[in-house]
Amino acid sequence: MKLSVKLDTFEGPLDLLLHLIDKNKVSIYDIPIVQITDQYMAYVKQMEKTDLDLVSDFLVMAATLLSIKAKMLLPTQKDEEGEEIDPREELVARLIEYKLYKSMAQELKDLYQDADKSLYKAPTIPKEVAAYEEPVDLDCLLNGITLQKLQDIFQMVMRRQVDKIDPIRSKFGNIKKDPVRLSDKLGYIFDYAKAHRKFSFQHLLETQHTKADVVVTFLACLELIKIGRLLVEQEDTFSDIDLEWNEDCPNQITKEDMEQYD
Repeated sequence: MKLSVKLDTFEGPLDLLLHLIDKNKVSIYDIPIVQITDQYMAYVKQMEKTDLDLVSDFLVMAATLLSIKAKMLLPTQKDEEGEEIDPREELVARLIEYKLYKSMAQELKDLYQDADKSLYKAPTIPKEVAAYEEPVDLDCLLNGITLQKLQDIFQMVMRRQVDKIDPIRSKFGNIKKDPVRLSDKLGYIFDYAKAHRKFSFQHLLETQHTKADVVVTFLACLELIKIGRLLVEQEDTFSDIDLEWNEDCPNQITKEDMEQYD
């Protein structure tokens, strides 16, 4: 894990730049790059080369400042929309982001320090007091209520219930889901395989009527393949899959044994 070492009062090149901007009382959006670069380079020259990683970060920023300084001396360039390109734009964005996170870190630090001064205690209110509910005053609750107002409220509630009804879906009947048991499909494949010996997996699925039947039949085939009762064969990639009943399988599972899968 890399250890961050403070150099004087600065934690990095961006921290030093913010210090120089505040010291010179200039706007972060309009940095006098020549003045700031000269002051930055003077500070870098005085640094002790005790941490090469830390010093290299300052040197990289120094190179960036010198590059921006050189671009500022060149004729102004424009982008595709005809607006002038400010070489300081990317640096300003980095400084603003760094200043934002630094301010947030300082605020969290202050909250942490203030939290040490706070004490908390568990609630000591008796259960009887906490569970007490003030009785309802019916006279106050029904003040101004008439039968006509109750009728209007009732009609409004009924209209909202009618508006929630889908005029199309409400005409549908109830769809009941028939349970598909794995043991039933195992028994079905058991009989089917006894009759056909070798058969097409696709033809087996085509005999099913619903999506649930297809899914459970597929799971039943996988179970029989796992215990070795069904052998799988496919001549080519993406070609039809052939299944064959294996009479020589050591797992001599019977049709009655398949009830355990429920």
